[in-house]
Amino acid sequence: MLALLAAGVALAMAAGAQDGPAPSNRFVCTALPPEAARAGCPLPAMPMQGGALSPEEELRAAVLQLRETVVQQKETLGSQREAIRELTAKLARCEGLAGGKAPGRGASGKDTMGDLPRDPGHVVEQLSRSLQTLKDRLESLEHQLRANVSSGVLPGDFREVLQRRLGELERQLLRKVAELEDEKSLLHNETSAHRQKTESALNALLQRVTELERGNSAFKSPDAFKVSLPLRTNYLYGKIKKTLPELYAFTICLWLRSSASPGIGTPFSYAVPGQANEIVLIEWGNNPIELLINDKVAQLPLFVSDGKWHHICVTWTTRDGMWEAFQDGEKLGTGENLAPWHPIKPGGVLILGQEQDTVGGRFDATQAFVGELSQFNIWDRVLRAQEIINIANCSTNMPGNIIPWVDNNVDVFGGASKWPVETCEERLLDL
Repeated sequence: MLALLAAGVALAMAAGAQDGPAPSNRFVCTALPPEAARAGCPLPAMPMQGGALSPEEELRAAVLQLRETVVQQKETLGSQREAIRELTAKLARCEGLAGGKAPGRGASGKDTMGDLPRDPGHVVEQLSRSLQTLKDRLESLEHQLRANVSSGVLPGDFREVLQRRLGELERQLLRKVAELEDEKSLLHNETSAHRQKTESALNALLQRVTELERGNSAFKSPDAFKVSLPLRTNYLYGKIKKTLPELYAFTICLWLRSSASPGIGTPFSYAVPGQANEIVLIEWGNNPIELLINDKVAQLPLFVSDGKWHHICVTWTTRDGMWEAFQDGEKLGTGENLAPWHPIKPGGVLILGQEQDTVGGRFDATQAFVGELSQFNIWDRVLRAQEIINIANCSTNMPGNIIPWVDNNVDVFGGASKWPVETCEERLLDL
């Protein structure tokens, strides 16, 4: 009894010390049950509330409340310890698999998941540190896995990613190629449209010039003109209005000036139905100048691509296919067996500056003549060497008896033009 009385007095004094003494308050000293004294827990003073409960009942209720609080705290700590133990065991197994060790903690390993403090705030802080440690260890395991993959065979997932990436790059490349093809097609269409527009404008201009020239010729004499073909295209050319009769021999002479390279192109071509290469004079690429009769070829030793005026003549007869080549009045070559016994067919088309793949058309720009042409004449016989010399040195003016060089017998197309030609003496000074 004395012990219980002493405990009651102590509780009353503690409560009085906290609240401060007041003249109107009274404190009752009540004996505590023996189990409350043995627990050793300080109990708050319970002032009387109008005499509703006796002092002994109030003390008993306070003791029961304290016991329930202590039990709840022990249960909470127990559940937290169990969760921490499970996390520690899982981490130890992961470390054992990554490092090739058996599950469990090594002898020298540091226990990062020991008993936690009982303070709930400290418990939360300790859990945060433990989770961060787990995160760091998982990142370390990830780095080790990547190192193993880089030193070994690529896994299936990585190969699939590579294949997808390569497929995407291939699709991008195909899209780019398609875009370039579209741009190329568009550029080609624009170029064709621009060429047609330019050709239409030039034809309109030339038609107007022709109309003006009908009343008054711009040349001193009908043969004092030249045809200019300044560009290597497939649409600039001149056309002889007259055609050829059937021929068993011929002489063709003309003045020309060209510095085109490689090859001056085709100064003239004559095509008939069924044979586009009935008569052709051509220098194409790095080949020598060639004379074609009925698609048979003879190479001529002529050299005229120096940008100066030159007078050239070629003769041919069906008898044994004999031919001769003259440059500036000098015979430079002769031969035979060039389409022997083949008569030149009549009714064809004679073109200046282009090689015909069909009668009167289908020109190839790479075979076009670039330069100036004048005094294109054709005879139906083989001229003597002296006659050719006299024509070349300007001592004789002898127009062709089959095709003469006169203004009203030559039309120009596609931007080709006619200009007054230098006199024969001026051409000689250019040699």
